Formats: sequence, structure tokens, C-alpha cells
Amino acid sequence: MISTIAARRLISSDSVVEYPLLRIEDGRISQIESLNAANHERVQATYNFREATLVPAYVDIHIHGCAGHDVMEADPPALNAIGSYLSSRGVGAYFPTTVTSPKDETLRALAGLATEIKRRTETIDYGATPLGIHLEGPFLSHLKRGVHTEALLEAPAVSLFDRFWQAAEGQICLMTIAPELPGATELIAHATALGVRCSMGHSDARVCEAEAGFSAGARSATHTFNAMRAIDHREPGLAAYVLDKQSLFAEIICDGIHVDPLVVRLFLKAKDKDRVILVTDGMSATGMPDGTYMLGDMKVEVHNGRCTSNGTLAGSVLTLDRGVQNLIDFTDASLSMAVAAASHNPSRLMGIDENWGSLEVGRAANITVLSPSAQVMQTFLAGRSATA
Repeated sequence: MISTIAARRLISSDSVVEYPLLRIEDGRISQIESLNAANHERVQATYNFREATLVPAYVDIHIHGCAGHDVMEADPPALNAIGSYLSSRGVGAYFPTTVTSPKDETLRALAGLATEIKRRTETIDYGATPLGIHLEGPFLSHLKRGVHTEALLEAPAVSLFDRFWQAAEGQICLMTIAPELPGATELIAHATALGVRCSMGHSDARVCEAEAGFSAGARSATHTFNAMRAIDHREPGLAAYVLDKQSLFAEIICDGIHVDPLVVRLFLKAKDKDRVILVTDGMSATGMPDGTYMLGDMKVEVHNGRCTSNGTLAGSVLTLDRGVQNLIDFTDASLSMAVAAASHNPSRLMGIDENWGSLEVGRAANITVLSPSAQVMQTFLAGRSATA
């Protein structure tokens, strides 16, 4: 199947193409032509977005659910609803994120997610694609556990991780872990050797413990500033380490609730722009009215965009397209930089940048179409409209 897409501009990584005309064959971009203004006005294309910008489809590496469903349900109806909603918000791929639960429940969810991930790589669906699992918990700090149930936290252990790995059929691609816990560096090294990206978070780590985690293989930080030892001028801790370690990727929840806009600005001034990753930490209430929802087996109250369980923040109802807009509004970041934080940067961390995070000839046509105000107009996955 061959189709064409025309727009006002195309942004991909560091490049901008004015008046682009894309030719798509068999789901991949076969040609990118830059028209002049006159030809742009009269071009005939399968899809013509005259004032819009084409950007790489977004990738959310930290999301628990949306549209009334939690990824821990791990069945086709839940993932169908999640994928459909995410694609309407410009997301082309995501990493369903677990929450600390009883071991049997975690094993069940991992097995179900693995089945769905494999099935969806073999069929053409119209929603965002789950590419792998983000294991958040149970290897977390008791002091910085957030809403994760304290009684269910576990000491890092290769043997327990291997049970999770086997249940997930090797589909665990990202793991949040507190590097200061006994056994953490051994588990980070073990998981890294299997190809898992390890992210330091839900942690009370001091700088030396964060450095030990990095030396063992950790390459990212989970929702920077949240559930993390705060910055102190005498004992800087993990948050300060994240800002200083330029080679470390760093998630941030840019909803104005989890991190004050002023701190987002400071974060962006300190951090290498190529390492900033926008995430949502979205839960089942995303896209739904205020009320009571579930995060794993925990009840969460949602009111005016704030999600709490017993007074503690419990995920968010942020969407990644809104996160892009917020980053621009909070910091005056360029659209190119904000888009990269939602597409190119997470793709590089996860090693999926052959097909995600960039729009170039030969790559999969995973495209989000943005209005002049950066609102999502349409999403294309492998060249097919996912929001029609």
C-alpha cells in the first residue's frame, strides 16, 4: 500500500523540513520531499495537513493505565482500550508499567502482558503498541515507596527477578530499583546483562549509592524528584546526582502537580536535553471523570487532576501530548526539544530507535500530527491512521 502525507513542516531529532511531502510504502517512509510554498498549496496527497507539523509518534515508558483500565488487568479488552486511547493522544508505543503487588498477582500480570505484547507484534492493530514491560516494584525503598504497599516490597534478589523474567517470557525491558538496597547492585548488573534497562527510583540513595547503581549498569532515573531523596547542600542525594550525571537519562512528570514548574525549569537548565524523558505515570483514571479508581489493588481518589491514595500522590492523569505542551509552557522549550523528550529520547534509552523516535527515509512511518498549538490532530502507526 502506498500513501502520501503533506504538512507545513516536519520535525525529527534535530532536523526540520519545510513543506514536507512524505511517501509511505508498506508502512515505511520511502521518500521525504521538501516542497516550495507554491507547490505545497496545490499538492495532491492522501492526507493533507496544510498548517500542521509532523513529528515522531510519542513513546511513554512509564504508564500504569488509562481509559478506565489498569495494565495489571493484562488482558485483551484492557490493552485494546489503553492502546486506542493512547493513540488518540499521539502515543504510538508504550511500556505497560506494573505496581508492587502480591507475587502471584505480579506473576499473573507479567504472563498476561507478555502474551499480549507478543500477539500485538504479530498483528496489525490500530492503537498504541505495547513494546515491553516496565517493572516498577517490588525492589523499592521503604522510605520512598510512595503508594506502593510497604508489606509487599522485597529485597532485591536475582532469584525473584528471574521468576518475574520467566513469567514475562523475557519481555521485561525496564526496571525501577532503589540502588541503595542490599543486593541492588548485583541485581542491576544481572538484569543489565539480560538487556533490561535499569532505572533508579523510589530511592533514598546518597550520591555514592547512586554512583554504585550507575557503575552496575543503571542508565536512567524514575520520575525525577518524586519518591527520591531531596536535594540537600550537604547530602545531595539521588536527585542531585541525576542533575549532575549528564549521561544518565531522567524521567520527569510534567503536569505541574508532581513537580513545580519552577523546578522543571531548573531541571531543564541542569540536564542534558538529549537525556530528558517526558513520562505520564498515568493511571486508569486518565481520560475519565473525577472519582475513585484502582492502581493495582489500591483505591485512588481523583479530583481536579490530582490522584491520591491516603493523601499520597498515586500516579497521574497526565497525557503525553499535554506533557509536551506543559514543558513548552513551563520552560519556553522549543517544540523540537519537547517532542524529542517524548519520542527520540525514550526511544534511545530503550534501544528501539530503529523504528521509533525519528522520521527518516527507511524508518517505520510512526507519525503524530500536531496543530500549531501542539495539539494532536492524528496519529499514524506504520503508515496507517490510528485515530481515524
